Amino acid sequence: MRISDFNVLIVPNLGGAGPDDWPSRWLAKLSTARIVMPADPRSPNASAWSGAVAEAAGGATRPILFVGHGLGAAAIASAAFGLGGADVRGAFLVAPPDPAGLGRIAGGGWSLPRAPLPWPSVVVASRNHADSDYRVSAELAAHWGAELIDAGDAGGLDAESGHGPWPEGLMRLAGFIKTLS
Repeated sequence: MRISDFNVLIVPNLGGAGPDDWPSRWLAKLSTARIVMPADPRSPNASAWSGAVAEAAGGATRPILFVGHGLGAAAIASAAFGLGGADVRGAFLVAPPDPAGLGRIAGGGWSLPRAPLPWPSVVVASRNHADSDYRVSAELAAHWGAELIDAGDAGGLDAESGHGPWPEGLMRLAGFIKTLS
Protein backbone atom coordinates (compact mmCIF):
# COMPACT_ATOMS: atom_id res chain seq x y z
CA MET A 1 0.00 0.00 0.00
CA ARG A 2 1.00 3.60 -0.53
CA ILE A 3 0.41 6.47 1.85
CA SER A 4 -2.24 7.85 -0.52
CA ASP A 5 -4.26 4.65 0.02
CA PHE A 6 -4.87 5.65 3.66
CA ASN A 7 -6.78 8.21 5.62
CA VAL A 8 -3.77 9.41 7.61
CA LEU A 9 -5.13 10.63 10.94
CA ILE A 10 -2.48 12.72 12.69
CA VAL A 11 -3.13 13.23 16.39
CA PRO A 12 -0.69 15.87 17.68
CA ASN A 13 0.57 16.62 21.16
CA LEU A 14 -1.33 18.57 23.79
CA GLY A 15 -2.00 22.07 22.46
CA GLY A 16 -1.88 20.97 18.83
CA ALA A 17 0.92 21.22 16.33
CA GLY A 18 2.55 24.54 15.62
CA PRO A 19 3.52 25.50 12.07
CA ASP A 20 7.14 24.40 12.68
CA ASP A 21 6.24 21.00 14.18
CA TRP A 22 6.52 17.91 12.01
CA PRO A 23 2.78 16.99 12.25
CA SER A 24 1.87 20.30 10.55
CA ARG A 25 4.61 19.90 7.98
CA TRP A 26 3.57 16.31 7.25
CA LEU A 27 -0.05 17.42 6.92
CA ALA A 28 1.02 19.84 4.19
CA LYS A 29 2.85 17.04 2.31
CA LEU A 30 0.35 14.20 2.65
CA SER A 31 -2.77 14.69 0.56
CA THR A 32 -4.92 12.22 2.49
CA ALA A 33 -3.86 13.40 5.96
CA ARG A 34 -5.79 15.42 8.46
CA ILE A 35 -5.22 16.61 12.01
CA VAL A 36 -7.42 15.08 14.71
CA MET A 37 -7.89 16.88 18.04
CA PRO A 38 -10.65 17.51 20.53
CA ALA A 39 -12.52 20.82 20.41
CA ASP A 40 -10.11 22.23 23.02
CA PRO A 41 -6.64 20.91 22.14
CA ARG A 42 -5.19 22.55 25.28
CA SER A 43 -7.40 20.51 27.59
CA PRO A 44 -5.90 17.16 28.59
CA ASN A 45 -9.33 15.54 29.07
CA ALA A 46 -8.86 11.84 28.27
CA SER A 47 -12.39 11.17 27.03
CA ALA A 48 -12.29 14.23 24.73
CA TRP A 49 -9.02 13.07 23.13
CA SER A 50 -10.15 9.44 22.79
CA GLY A 51 -13.53 10.62 21.51
CA ALA A 52 -11.89 12.73 18.80
CA VAL A 53 -9.85 9.69 17.71
CA ALA A 54 -12.96 7.49 17.62
CA GLU A 55 -14.99 10.10 15.72
CA ALA A 56 -12.26 10.53 13.10
CA ALA A 57 -11.93 6.77 12.69
CA GLY A 58 -15.69 6.45 12.28
CA GLY A 59 -15.68 9.01 9.47
CA ALA A 60 -12.77 7.55 7.52
CA THR A 61 -13.42 6.62 3.90
CA ARG A 62 -10.19 4.65 3.36
CA PRO A 63 -8.14 2.32 5.54
CA ILE A 64 -6.79 4.26 8.51
CA LEU A 65 -3.19 4.94 9.41
CA PHE A 66 -2.81 6.71 12.74
CA VAL A 67 0.16 8.97 13.41
CA GLY A 68 0.37 10.22 16.98
CA HIS A 69 2.75 12.52 18.83
CA GLY A 70 3.05 12.79 22.60
CA LEU A 71 -0.40 12.97 24.16
CA GLY A 72 -1.83 12.22 20.72
CA ALA A 73 0.00 8.88 20.71
CA ALA A 74 -1.45 8.14 24.15
CA ALA A 75 -4.93 9.05 22.87
CA ILE A 76 -4.61 6.60 19.98
CA ALA A 77 -3.46 3.79 22.28
CA SER A 78 -6.21 4.59 24.79
CA ALA A 79 -8.91 4.58 22.10
CA ALA A 80 -7.62 1.47 20.30
CA PHE A 81 -9.98 -1.08 21.81
CA GLY A 82 -13.10 1.05 21.39
CA LEU A 83 -12.90 1.66 17.65
CA GLY A 84 -15.21 -1.20 16.72
CA GLY A 85 -15.22 -2.00 13.04
CA ALA A 86 -12.94 0.83 11.91
CA ASP A 87 -10.49 -0.33 9.25
CA VAL A 88 -7.30 0.62 11.08
CA ARG A 89 -4.19 -0.76 9.42
CA GLY A 90 -1.54 0.64 11.74
CA ALA A 91 -0.29 3.26 14.18
CA PHE A 92 2.96 5.22 14.15
CA LEU A 93 3.32 6.48 17.73
CA VAL A 94 5.98 9.10 18.41
CA ALA A 95 7.17 9.97 21.91
CA PRO A 96 4.17 8.64 23.83
CA PRO A 97 4.40 9.73 27.47
CA ASP A 98 4.96 7.04 30.06
CA PRO A 99 2.39 6.76 32.89
CA ALA A 100 4.33 9.16 35.13
CA GLY A 101 4.75 11.67 32.28
CA LEU A 102 1.10 11.29 31.39
CA GLY A 103 0.20 12.16 34.97
CA ARG A 104 2.39 15.29 34.83
CA ILE A 105 1.02 16.38 31.45
CA ALA A 106 -2.63 15.49 31.80
CA GLY A 107 -3.40 14.65 35.41
CA GLY A 108 -5.88 11.88 36.15
CA GLY A 109 -8.34 10.12 33.92
CA TRP A 110 -5.81 8.61 31.53
CA SER A 111 -4.69 5.02 31.38
CA LEU A 112 -2.51 3.31 28.83
CA PRO A 113 -3.37 -0.24 27.73
CA ARG A 114 -1.05 -3.06 28.73
CA ALA A 115 -2.16 -5.38 25.92
CA PRO A 116 -1.21 -5.74 22.26
CA LEU A 117 -2.84 -3.07 20.12
CA PRO A 118 -5.27 -4.53 17.58
CA TRP A 119 -3.10 -3.45 14.62
CA PRO A 120 0.58 -3.23 13.71
CA SER A 121 2.32 -0.40 15.49
CA VAL A 122 5.61 1.40 15.84
CA VAL A 123 6.77 3.35 18.89
CA VAL A 124 9.49 5.94 18.27
CA ALA A 125 11.12 6.75 21.60
CA SER A 126 13.78 9.21 22.67
CA ARG A 127 16.40 8.43 25.31
CA ASN A 128 16.12 11.87 26.91
CA HIS A 129 12.43 12.74 26.68
CA ALA A 130 11.26 14.61 29.77
CA ASP A 131 7.88 12.84 29.82
CA SER A 132 8.92 9.30 28.98
CA ASP A 133 11.72 7.20 30.38
CA TYR A 134 13.18 5.16 27.52
CA ARG A 135 13.00 1.88 29.47
CA VAL A 136 9.31 2.48 30.17
CA SER A 137 8.74 3.34 26.49
CA ALA A 138 10.36 0.03 25.58
CA GLU A 139 8.03 -1.76 28.03
CA LEU A 140 4.99 0.01 26.55
CA ALA A 141 6.07 -0.97 23.05
CA ALA A 142 6.42 -4.58 24.19
CA HIS A 143 2.98 -4.55 25.83
CA TRP A 144 1.48 -3.05 22.67
CA GLY A 145 3.21 -5.54 20.38
CA ALA A 146 4.85 -2.58 18.66
CA GLU A 147 8.21 -2.28 17.00
CA LEU A 148 10.44 0.00 19.07
CA ILE A 149 12.57 2.57 17.22
CA ASP A 150 15.34 4.13 19.29
CA ALA A 151 15.55 7.79 18.27
CA GLY A 152 18.60 8.40 20.46
CA ASP A 153 18.84 11.66 22.40
CA ALA A 154 15.99 13.37 20.55
CA GLY A 155 14.14 15.17 23.35
CA GLY A 156 10.42 15.41 22.66
CA LEU A 157 10.84 14.82 18.91
CA ASP A 158 9.36 18.23 18.26
CA ALA A 159 10.47 21.52 16.70
CA GLU A 160 11.96 22.60 20.02
CA SER A 161 14.32 19.61 19.95
CA GLY A 162 15.27 20.23 16.31
CA HIS A 163 12.71 17.90 14.73
CA GLY A 164 10.62 20.45 12.82
CA PRO A 165 10.42 18.85 9.39
CA TRP A 166 11.80 15.51 10.70
CA PRO A 167 12.54 13.84 7.33
CA GLU A 168 13.98 10.78 9.12
CA GLY A 169 10.59 10.24 10.72
CA LEU A 170 8.83 10.47 7.37
CA MET A 171 11.24 7.87 5.99
CA ARG A 172 10.51 5.61 8.98
CA LEU A 173 6.80 6.07 8.36
CA ALA A 174 7.27 5.09 4.71
CA GLY A 175 9.15 1.96 5.79
CA PHE A 176 6.35 1.08 8.21
CA ILE A 177 3.73 1.53 5.49
CA LYS A 178 5.56 -0.99 3.31
CA THR A 179 4.93 -3.63 6.00
CA LEU A 180 1.16 -3.03 6.04
CA SER A 181 -1.31 -4.92 3.89
